[in-house]
Amino acid sequence: MIENERIVVGVDIGTSKICAVVASSDDQDQIRIRGVGVAESNGVNRGVVVNIDKTVHAIKTAVSEAERAAGVSVESAVVGIAGDHIQSFQSRGVITVTGGEIDREDVQRLLEDTRHVAMPADREILHVLPQEFIVDGQDGVADPIGMSGVRLEANVHIITGLVSAAKNIYRCIEKAGNRVDDIVLEPLASSYAVLHEDEKEVGVVLIDIGGGTTDVAVFEDNTIRHTAVIAVAGDMVTHDIRKGLGVLEDQAERLKHQFGSALVGLVDTDQEITIPGIGGRPDKSISQSALAQIIQPRIEEILEIAAIEIKRSGYGRHLSAGVVLTGGGALIPGTAELASEILGLEARIGRPIGLTGGLAEEVASPKYATGVGLVLHALRAGSASGASLLAQNPQPREAPAAISGSGDGSIGNGDGQGGTPVLSDPEPSLVTDDVGHADDSRGLMDRIAARMKDWFDEL
Repeated sequence: MIENERIVVGVDIGTSKICAVVASSDDQDQIRIRGVGVAESNGVNRGVVVNIDKTVHAIKTAVSEAERAAGVSVESAVVGIAGDHIQSFQSRGVITVTGGEIDREDVQRLLEDTRHVAMPADREILHVLPQEFIVDGQDGVADPIGMSGVRLEANVHIITGLVSAAKNIYRCIEKAGNRVDDIVLEPLASSYAVLHEDEKEVGVVLIDIGGGTTDVAVFEDNTIRHTAVIAVAGDMVTHDIRKGLGVLEDQAERLKHQFGSALVGLVDTDQEITIPGIGGRPDKSISQSALAQIIQPRIEEILEIAAIEIKRSGYGRHLSAGVVLTGGGALIPGTAELASEILGLEARIGRPIGLTGGLAEEVASPKYATGVGLVLHALRAGSASGASLLAQNPQPREAPAAISGSGDGSIGNGDGQGGTPVLSDPEPSLVTDDVGHADDSRGLMDRIAARMKDWFDEL
């Protein structure tokens, strides 16, 4: 181990898989992925734990695999939380500054003050995210520490979840033999892994399409502005294929990954796909376009609900950086093109960025975005300190520092192989980015002109 190297563990408890990521950083703030473990998730439904024993077993399997790869023993972890029970709202707090100069304790006291809002007994505050500070009536302050003033206010974004959901996650991690350092909202974690700082500044929406839930997060001016969790995601696509084609669930999952397309128009050659028969029945064939016709409506539904959430945020006209799609559902070819068409925004596939060495290439896939984001959150925000959500007096954590990294995705489509493909059973491949930005400069200028016209119409 390198001297002064910090090691943290992130556990993404998803509906389709549980992923454990072990990462470390050194004195130069170089982040390395040391180990990754993945286990099938059978005890989680739509992001919420519904079977403790099955979830504990999957966590143990994933963490053990990550430990073996990293050559370390895991004692505690930063854990992700999602589910359609997640809710968020805006709030405001105000305090008086006694010393005349604002220090870190004043900011912490202010953020603690914003937690004193009326909450149902079954809900818990997960995050208090400052959006803007106001010093003696002067707004637009990003960091008030060191400023002179007697009245300090803040507009904050508060994210809440069910106490029972958080406690069940806490219990699963403990039963698996580990301790919870922190519980982090999954779309927030994903944003640390796949978004560039300049995207957060000019305005971007992150859509994380997982197995059981789709997470939406809107950013502008380097601050999160809106969050939402949608209970429609990748597993519904698999369910549609299973019902539509009369195949087994694992066959439907492989069809989705190997031959699926989210846009019928992107199927270049209408290939025939051979599916093994069930119960001794003869094999049957379907066309790739027929498969795409099953997949596209469900992806459209997910994106249309995301569009509603973007409109609710009030920032729909401020998303100059467009949309970043991540999560396992974003691996279906054509998802970014369909998102661009439905949302009216430029789209790209988001992969984890800001990593150096180690297993960085192995996690360069949208499906690892949350797991990588959790360890980035821990390393950047200092979460590996033993404080947990369910502590008596949880303290707000500082926003993570900028995550360095570069690389945009470019789009590609299917493989155009000849003959009749047969549904095989290989290991899932790490598909890389598959989207691009509009390459038509005239189309770009038309969109800019339309956006400016909308602004003037609002005046």
